[in-house]
Amino acid sequence: MKPLPKSQILRFTEKAIHLARRAVSRYSSKFSKRRYTLPQHVVLLCLKVRKNTTYRGLLDELIEMPRIRRVLGLAELPAPSTLCKAFNRLDMAVWRVILTLSTTLLPTSGVVGVDASGFDRSHASKHYTKRAELTIQQLKMTLLVDTKVNAILDLHVTTTRKHDSQIAPSLIKRNPENIDVLLGDKGYDDQKIRRLARQHKVRPLIKHREFTSL
Repeated sequence: MKPLPKSQILRFTEKAIHLARRAVSRYSSKFSKRRYTLPQHVVLLCLKVRKNTTYRGLLDELIEMPRIRRVLGLAELPAPSTLCKAFNRLDMAVWRVILTLSTTLLPTSGVVGVDASGFDRSHASKHYTKRAELTIQQLKMTLLVDTKVNAILDLHVTTTRKHDSQIAPSLIKRNPENIDVLLGDKGYDDQKIRRLARQHKVRPLIKHREFTSL
């Protein structure tokens, strides 16, 4: 009997655990109970996002997914609250490293676009936000995307009203080796951005605003 072919979710899990082991240490601290590893937590959280499900829903599905559990080395599954706490403990820096490593798996072109979008949380339960003491009304997310494979190379998230021209420099400084040509709309029309890009050997193709000097 021929073995079953690998599913997309299995291939995703194999790549994710490989990247997670490169990005994070085995345990979060020397005081860890060492029941589950940090890479296992990272991949389980990635699977939750990929499947667009809840913590409890993901763990319920994993009961019927022995090949996924085998790849992750899970003899038993953590509680939903364990995964929730793991997510809260992980810094943005960890996810940024994993994002950077994941782009090495793709044939990026070096032609990169930058743009931002706003996300409000008006749909969130008022009872929950009051109990959790959440006061954030809107997030502004800026993405750096390779135009060939649509891979997200980097991102910047802020709750302030920072102008696009104030955010772009940090993205350029963090990713000069991944950018040959930088594409941007008039929101990034700033000579400081153009000079910074050229200093990092990046060609800026940014649209000029009307009625401004070239």
